[in-house]
Amino acid sequence: MTTEAPATLSSSNFVLDDRIRGIPPGTPAIDSHSIAALGWHPADGRMMLPVLTLDEAAFLANRDLFMRYAREKGVAAAPHGKTPMAPDLARALVEAGAWGTTVADIRQAAVMLRAGLNRLVLANEVGGHGGAARLAALLAAFPKAELYAFVDSAEAADALAAAWRKAPVLPPLSVLVEAGAGRAGARTLQQADAIIDAVLRADGRLKLAGVAAYEGAAARATPEETDKAIGGLLAMTGDLLIHVRRRVGPAAPLIVTAGGSVYFDKVVEALSPLVEADGNATLVLRSGAIFFHDHGIYDRGLDALDRRHGFTLGGEAVSARTNFRPALRLWAEVLSRPEPGLAVCGMGMRDVSFDQGLPIVVGIYRNGQALPLPEALPKVTKLNDQHAFLSVPDDADLAVGDVLEFGISHPCTCLDRYSVIFGVDDNGRVRHAFPTFFG
Repeated sequence: MTTEAPATLSSSNFVLDDRIRGIPPGTPAIDSHSIAALGWHPADGRMMLPVLTLDEAAFLANRDLFMRYAREKGVAAAPHGKTPMAPDLARALVEAGAWGTTVADIRQAAVMLRAGLNRLVLANEVGGHGGAARLAALLAAFPKAELYAFVDSAEAADALAAAWRKAPVLPPLSVLVEAGAGRAGARTLQQADAIIDAVLRADGRLKLAGVAAYEGAAARATPEETDKAIGGLLAMTGDLLIHVRRRVGPAAPLIVTAGGSVYFDKVVEALSPLVEADGNATLVLRSGAIFFHDHGIYDRGLDALDRRHGFTLGGEAVSARTNFRPALRLWAEVLSRPEPGLAVCGMGMRDVSFDQGLPIVVGIYRNGQALPLPEALPKVTKLNDQHAFLSVPDDADLAVGDVLEFGISHPCTCLDRYSVIFGVDDNGRVRHAFPTFFG
């Protein structure tokens, strides 16, 4: 699928007021489409802090870069929607040529389907009879949905088949047999064959649609161990494709899906030749966080990608770490300078991710104006619920009321703290509000 990607983002129109993070206090209910005209900037003293912003130009550049990579490699993409849970942003990826959207559970699927995003990969098991019945109920409400569900046991396949037998108006459910290491998924081809048998004995209520894996869960403590574990998982996934093809015949189109935001190059290298040789299969990458990137875990991940020369464009290795840009910023105010060497900032564990590294200072503003960055930047050393403790040089020019701009580590666990992501332009001024649906 090739489309011309829009040069700008668009957002849903909904009602905003000052119960939402970032909205200036005292603001009456307003339409979100009106905020661009208000000229808000996170550092100008009007917006309630802390607040999360999305650099729209960086997001669009990351989108276009990854989609170019996918096109050149002849693979498809179903970016993982769990990262922002923002249908507007998921739609922007589909408009740029993404094959579909990935979700992690049934509720996330409901969010995307209600937004009109009808081709979904449910990259997780749904559980037993309860989960199967809930998935059937969802798809009964969305007859246009094209959903592919992971299955990693004969018991799960039997539960889905039972739910679909009870709902004969539903078309057969497309299932992907999952190979796994470190998380869910069949561990051997013998286990996978038992799953295939269960799917094929479902009286046509299940459709054997391909194979799936998630290589990120196979990562180990050292690069050498990681290479071995991921290589083994992808080899099994390739063998599983051959097993499935034998059972469904040459005419059935199949999906092969893997690929997070760190090891997608290994997926392409290992599986693309097998998919091409199959002749009627599509390799679908599920990378999601890469469109937001960060100043922490994904920055380190892309550094490792560069060291193995894994990102290529036009047949040449290029730097993923340099070309993908961190798009998220967290803005917070200095609340106290209680003693030399210490600043306390109004941002804590309820506001920013910390599971994969603490936020880092990337900008300092006073009265709405950017200050020159000192050689020794303030450094976050600890977070409480709603406070960040920063180590600063004794003579640092950092005052109460200064606004700090932070880069974050791990977009997934930062975005889920916000019901609205504010998109900003090149000058840092708010132009869009993107609603999120984390539940």
